[in-house]
Amino acid sequence: MKRITLVLGLFLLASLAVVAQIRGKEIVVQVQPNHANWNYRLGEEAIFNVAVLKNGCPLPQAKVDIEAGPVMYADVKRSGVVLKDGTTTWKGTMKTAGFYRLKVWAHVGEKTYEGLCTVGYAPKTLQPTDNCPADFDQFWADAYEKASYYPLEAHRRLLPERCTERVQVYEVSFNGLNPGNRIYGILCIPTAYEDKRPALLRVPGAGVRPYQGDIEQANIGAITLEIGVHGIPVTMPQQVYDDLLHGALNRYWETNLDNRDQMAYKRIFIGALRAVDYLTQLPEWNGRELGVTGASQGGVLSLVCGALHPAVTFVGVVHPAMCDLTASLQGKACGWPHYFYGQKQPDAKKVATSGYYDGVNFARRLTIPCWFSFGYNDEVVPPNSAYAAYNVTQGLRTLKLYPATGHFWFQEQWEEWREWLRKQLKKPHPQPLTKGKGE
Repeated sequence: MKRITLVLGLFLLASLAVVAQIRGKEIVVQVQPNHANWNYRLGEEAIFNVAVLKNGCPLPQAKVDIEAGPVMYADVKRSGVVLKDGTTTWKGTMKTAGFYRLKVWAHVGEKTYEGLCTVGYAPKTLQPTDNCPADFDQFWADAYEKASYYPLEAHRRLLPERCTERVQVYEVSFNGLNPGNRIYGILCIPTAYEDKRPALLRVPGAGVRPYQGDIEQANIGAITLEIGVHGIPVTMPQQVYDDLLHGALNRYWETNLDNRDQMAYKRIFIGALRAVDYLTQLPEWNGRELGVTGASQGGVLSLVCGALHPAVTFVGVVHPAMCDLTASLQGKACGWPHYFYGQKQPDAKKVATSGYYDGVNFARRLTIPCWFSFGYNDEVVPPNSAYAAYNVTQGLRTLKLYPATGHFWFQEQWEEWREWLRKQLKKPHPQPLTKGKGE
């Protein structure tokens, strides 16, 4: 019996090792621009070098499909192009500010492989479409004030299995838009420091999921709070969130888009602001540094908090969604969720409502230090929409481009983001506890 158990154990370990070692693909479609920074002057010709590689070498007689033109509005499409030696070049240009994208699909056997490259034309001059309601500031001031009438009524529950020697971890909840809407999150409190600490709010990308909390930043001295925005606990089994995403919360980002007061993102935006309120009421907070950071949906939530909450002192914004929502009505790529893309006669009420939730209108009101980062190859958040938000920010701002990234992070990007946050939090070196304290 022991021998059988040992054999089964070794087999499982071997299987896991094989799975863990899967990385990359034998076939790669490589698309490279002739400018290292991926940027061009208006009217300048961009030259793309295309190669279909097998084991790093050009694949002769590769058959490809090609799509090229402005982002989301490709105006050239070719199918069944045969690359005799596995390589080719492509030329493109733009006379107006924006981004030009070349996508190539290679058909090898029964499989299809994709590559793309997106280059910028005068991106620093890009401006968002005019989509700001006259009463934008009053609307959000009233909404936040009304929510603030309700006490937070905060609760916390220790998660001993997640605690470390230096960090106490809790699941917390508090009132959001109203007492019927609770916000849940994971709070991490540093215990290896005697003085009060800076705070960091982590806001989520789109979707429905559990959260683990930012123990790493807490370990070096910052109070961290990572929240969900759907009014449900954030420590349940994954299947619960999957069921909600395909059920009650399916396409929640479109819910009541024709009504500014019932729009789903009203409770989500206000919920993020109330999370800042929660952090400011913690006795461990130092009353000074308080940052907000997130990617995609979390990017726009960072803009919201930085623009509307006076306690926020810096924001880290990564490939921000929901920016320049009406750009597609003027023939330009619009931000996720692409509400009006391809629509010739959109619902006027939905267009009007979108202005209250457009990230660029919050970005215009930023006056605190902000760190932006995004990629040109992003097919979820078009780079012109992210640039439109960055270009209208005020105050001290930093832009870190990683052009080859899509809607994901490069390792170097992640590390640079974390380092910038740490500098803003002004962390000191760990201080030893007084003898006997905490034992």
